Amino acid sequence: MLGIPDRHTLPLSVLDLAPIVAGSDATQAFRSTLDLAQHAERWGYHRYWLAEHHNIPGIASAATSVVIGYVAGGTATIRVGAGGIMLPNHSPLVIAEQFGTLESLYPGRIDLGLGRAPGTDLNTARALRRDHMARAESFPQDVQELQAYFRPATPGQALRAVPGAGLDIPIWLLGSSLFSAQLAAALGLPFAFASHFAPDQLHAALEIYRSRFQPSEALDRPYVMLGISVIAADTDAEARWLFTSLQQQFINLRRGRPGLLQPPLDQIEGRWSAMELAGLEHVLKYAIVGSRETVQRGLETFVAETSADELLITAQIYDHAARLRSYEIVSELRDTLTPAAA
Repeated sequence: MLGIPDRHTLPLSVLDLAPIVAGSDATQAFRSTLDLAQHAERWGYHRYWLAEHHNIPGIASAATSVVIGYVAGGTATIRVGAGGIMLPNHSPLVIAEQFGTLESLYPGRIDLGLGRAPGTDLNTARALRRDHMARAESFPQDVQELQAYFRPATPGQALRAVPGAGLDIPIWLLGSSLFSAQLAAALGLPFAFASHFAPDQLHAALEIYRSRFQPSEALDRPYVMLGISVIAADTDAEARWLFTSLQQQFINLRRGRPGLLQPPLDQIEGRWSAMELAGLEHVLKYAIVGSRETVQRGLETFVAETSADELLITAQIYDHAARLRSYEIVSELRDTLTPAAA
């Protein structure tokens, strides 16, 4: 059901924020997204996920279901899904219908990852759903309501998702804290943790999820996919230079001035305060930046430390060709990585 590959090597997947880079626009961002997805499919990546964010000038994937359809329509075999849909922003029935539509169009290829955060600032969250705080508190009930819409309809059932009812659409829970780890364990669902920007509670969340996991119809054992930023290039120096675009993005976000993804910087000294640099180092604790050899060592260490079942690779790189090259290098390392259960 979950589209989990039966392999002796670690599955690698892509998390794409559909970045809008300085000097460009959303149209080009979507073209680059599709091009990356087509390359990722050829390179053997297992999933291609897009994330819901709102009111952030540098991220084009706000209408996540629409972009998933665009990517699925331009590819043939790679699984495509949401990493994730921020469920408090939506009615569970609407999401069931949207993903029922996607699964009907692209059968056997659609994943639905669900998050509890708004994916934006509080003012925008209120504009999306004026009762957002109440919706966040009802997240467990909304997840179970959504699950119910995907079950086969029964005679006389008054409310159903059309399309949606009876379709095999894997549901994942996403998290950056302990809440979703507990819920995923209780419901027997696969769990994806946002270690690419929220390192603090990674190990506690993994311990809770694995120790409390209850087998379900969806999943008989815990399954963890971990988000991780990887910037790979032909040399360590080039990768560190490319990495400065992601660093700028985080600094601008922390300053309350989110913007387009900026080109790399030749010099970062003196641009940011010591506190900002410390914050960067902390939030990007698990980022792996470097040449093929450096990235290989970093991935092996991360997998050994976490026993991840799958990695969700994100790479916020300004130049599209360099972004493709980064994912290509990572794909070439697949055979060196062994999942915990292998």
